[in-house]
Amino acid sequence: MIKIIAIGALLSIIPVSELRGAIPFMYFNEIGIVQCFVVAVLFNMLVYPIGIVFLNTLHRMLDRWGLYHRIFEKTVARARKNVGVKIEKYGILGLLVFVAIPLPVTGAWTGTLGAWVLGLDKKKSFLAICLGVFIAGIVVSAVILAGSGLSSLFVKSI
Repeated sequence: MIKIIAIGALLSIIPVSELRGAIPFMYFNEIGIVQCFVVAVLFNMLVYPIGIVFLNTLHRMLDRWGLYHRIFEKTVARARKNVGVKIEKYGILGLLVFVAIPLPVTGAWTGTLGAWVLGLDKKKSFLAICLGVFIAGIVVSAVILAGSGLSSLFVKSI
């Protein structure tokens, strides 16, 4: 049981799976849905501080190189131009909704990267990402419970 929870915690932090992969993994390995939710959400909320430290450190190391600096500045300028209007319109609420939708390429890692690139307020971004993670955890848990309930319709009891 502890091994499954540890793997679930790790899946919650990994960019590809996050809690969309952690909750089903733990649940289908016989961990209760409440415990799955708590572990996945808490560990997925750690993505923002880990991501910010990683991005700041990596950026400082790479920004010394002219080619990286030019590419980064061009990319950030384009991102701010394309997404900046939406961020101004929806603000931190837009970040929250983006993270809350448990689909590929959305989630805490992408939200953290977006907040960092756009230079959004760190405290507000962290709060928005945490709330988004919480909502995504509810959605994924509900889908898992609904799906496992529906599966009984298709499995014939012997």
